[in-house]
Amino acid sequence: MNSTAQDEITAYVFAVRAALGDLPESLRDELLEDLPEHLAEVLAEGDGTLVDRLGLPSAYAAELRSSAGFVGGFPDPPPSPNRYGELRQEVLRGLRVADERLGPLVGAARASEFLMLLRPAWWVLRGYLVAMVVAALLDDSGQPIGLLPRIGGSEAVALVLLAAGILGSIWLGRRTVRLARWPRYALYAGSVVLVLVAFGGFMLADSSTRGSEYADVGYSDPYGNVQDVFVYDQEGRLVKGARLFDQDGTPIHLGNAWCADEANGGGTDAANDSVYPYCPQNAPFVMPSTGSSAPAAPAPRASSSAPVAQPSPAK
Repeated sequence: MNSTAQDEITAYVFAVRAALGDLPESLRDELLEDLPEHLAEVLAEGDGTLVDRLGLPSAYAAELRSSAGFVGGFPDPPPSPNRYGELRQEVLRGLRVADERLGPLVGAARASEFLMLLRPAWWVLRGYLVAMVVAALLDDSGQPIGLLPRIGGSEAVALVLLAAGILGSIWLGRRTVRLARWPRYALYAGSVVLVLVAFGGFMLADSSTRGSEYADVGYSDPYGNVQDVFVYDQEGRLVKGARLFDQDGTPIHLGNAWCADEANGGGTDAANDSVYPYCPQNAPFVMPSTGSSAPAAPAPRASSSAPVAQPSPAK
C-alpha cells in the first residue's frame, strides 16, 4: 500500500473516531478495532476515494453507532447504481408516452392496440416474405421470380410454397405468446432481418422496373447509318435532284451531304442543294442498257388554256 492510501485511511479513521467521541472508550475501540484493515480492502476493491465509496466519515460513524451491540461487522459500501436498469426504465417510460400520444392518430387509445389488430395481416405478409426468400435461395434457373415464389419458373411450386409459408406463419403467430423469453426474442430478431431483406428486394425490383424503359427495350433508328438517298423511277432509272417531304410538307433531311473525291483526295459539300442524291456518282445501280443513270425527261403536261391543233380538212 502506498503512502497516499495509508494517509487517506488514517485521516478517515481519525474522522470516524472523532464522530464517535461521545461513546464509551471501550465501545469506541471495539467498533474501530479492524477499521483500518477494512478501509484498505475497500480501496483495493474499487476506484475512487473512501468518501466516494463509503460516504462522509460522519455518515459512516452514524452507521457504526446504529450497529453497536449487533453482530455483522462493518457496514458494506452502498451498491453502485444500476445504469442499465435506469436506462431501461427511461426507455420504457418514453415508449409508453409515445404509445399514448400516437394512439389517437390511428383511432385507438394506444398505438399498441391498433398494432394488435394488424397481427393477422402481418402473419400473412411474413409467410409471403418467407416463401419469396426461400424461392430466391433455391431457384437457379436464372429467370426472374416475379411476384410469386417460383422455383424453376413453376407456378404450381409457387402456390404450394406460398400456402406453406402463410399457414406456417399463422400457426407460429398464434403460439408466439407461449414461447419462452429467448425463443420469442429470436423470433422477433428473425422478423426484423426478414423485413430488411424484403425491403432490399422490393427496392431492387422497383429499380429494375423503372430502369427497364432504357435498359431492356432495344430501340434503334433504322436510318441512323444512312449517308445518301438514291431515288429510282418505275423503270429503274436514277432520279437526280429529288426532294423528300413528309405528309405535312416538311422537308426530310437524311445522310451526309459531303461527297468524297478519291481522285484528288478532296470532296464537295452538297448540303446547299438539298436534293438527292448528294453523290450521284455513287449510285448503287445503273441501267445496263444505257450505261447512264440519268433520268428520262418527263413528258410535258397539256395546258387547258393552250390551243389544240386541229387537222386540216382534206381538199
